[in-house]
Amino acid sequence: MKDMATADAVSPPRPREYPGVNWVGLQTLYLREVRRFMKVGMQTLAAPVVTALLYMLVFVVAVGGGRAVHGVDYGTFVAPGLIMMQILSNAFANSSSSLLQAKFNGLMGDFLTPPLTPAEHVVGFGLGAATRGIVVGAVSLVAVLPFARLPVAQPWALLVFGLGAAFIMGFIGIMAGLWAEKFDHMAAVTNFVIMPMTFLSGTFYLVERLPEPFRSASHFNPFFYLIDGFRYGFIGQAESDLRIGVAMTVALVLATGWACLRMFEVGYKIKT
Repeated sequence: MKDMATADAVSPPRPREYPGVNWVGLQTLYLREVRRFMKVGMQTLAAPVVTALLYMLVFVVAVGGGRAVHGVDYGTFVAPGLIMMQILSNAFANSSSSLLQAKFNGLMGDFLTPPLTPAEHVVGFGLGAATRGIVVGAVSLVAVLPFARLPVAQPWALLVFGLGAAFIMGFIGIMAGLWAEKFDHMAAVTNFVIMPMTFLSGTFYLVERLPEPFRSASHFNPFFYLIDGFRYGFIGQAESDLRIGVAMTVALVLATGWACLRMFEVGYKIKT
């Protein structure tokens, strides 16, 4: 009896059970992701704004020359695309760099040890990435206002396409961060996939003016629908069918979120 009492006394406590959502853990993960990019604000907030202003200077002041596109000033036409570019790139960078740095520093256990489900991991990282994308987009909007008048014609489009783009790229960043084994892999995704798709999406021009087959090929680029829909929210005019854009945005959010969920469930490159 004494031995049994001693064994009970030294046995480890049972792990805490969370019958529903672990809101404390989810909030902690989200705040970690937000504070992580806020700590280096000069890099994560100021640098994208400078980049957007440089694009405005080159394409609007130097090249645009006061011409009109879709019945609006060229600066007004370009500005929404530049803001969306910042949302896309920064949402991707937040989740991808967070996971890749954790792998390099041997800190993946910090994410796996807490009682968080795969779904809670996906939501936490996704929300953190989307927050960075939206914050940088908002700061970029304020920065470009002196160069372009941006009336808000359709607020719902700004909400749907802005948030949709942030979550899509946040989830893609999770997938890239789990897949990549070194920074060269991440640079390849950024330089050979994300940047070309961004620049070939009608940010600085009307896709309808492209010669074939580039015009048709652009309609298979999801970034085209995101940027065109986001621009529609400001100027009230779009090149694409907005129904297709909304359906594609919702489908990509669900598809990329599900892919991230499956990667966490199977422990893709994070469990040995």
